[in-house]
Amino acid sequence: MNATAELVVLAADDGSPVGVQDKATVHSSSTPLHLAFSAHVYDDDGRILITRRALSKLTWPGVWTNSFCGHPAPGEGLEDAVRRRGEHELGLRLDRVELKVPDFRYRAVDASGIVENEICPVFTARAAAPLDPRADEVMEWQWTDPALITTAVAATPWVFSPWLTLQLPLLYPDRFGPA
Repeated sequence: MNATAELVVLAADDGSPVGVQDKATVHSSSTPLHLAFSAHVYDDDGRILITRRALSKLTWPGVWTNSFCGHPAPGEGLEDAVRRRGEHELGLRLDRVELKVPDFRYRAVDASGIVENEICPVFTARAAAPLDPRADEVMEWQWTDPALITTAVAATPWVFSPWLTLQLPLLYPDRFGPA
């Protein structure tokens, strides 16, 4: 393993760590279960930040999604990982980082056959500074009213990342019908 490699924590079905793997090699057609997180960032006006993944991303390139996602490093706390990744992807300092959906997990396969297989707690946070997104992470971004994005996701789920379509009903159950 490269000494500067970003490591992903592999997980047993119960969420306990069982090893690590280089992030560059973990996502494939047989991605092992691993730890991750998703973050939904709001501004002072209550708008939610959605981002469009860079075309260079391995999974779901060019797809609209939540504010950002990432993987905790071995031994790193989830809230620390959220703050680190928000700074890395969006150049964003965060306030009020809160765990909202602790037991979220999903498995999805993109059009190229790459699998996402994650135990992925969902966080919300407030932007404490202006954005400065990295082009290799985010190609577009938009602050929007949560009602608009929940309506768009309910009407056209194929336009958005599978994790966003699964997470929004958990964050806004009153805006989605019964499962």
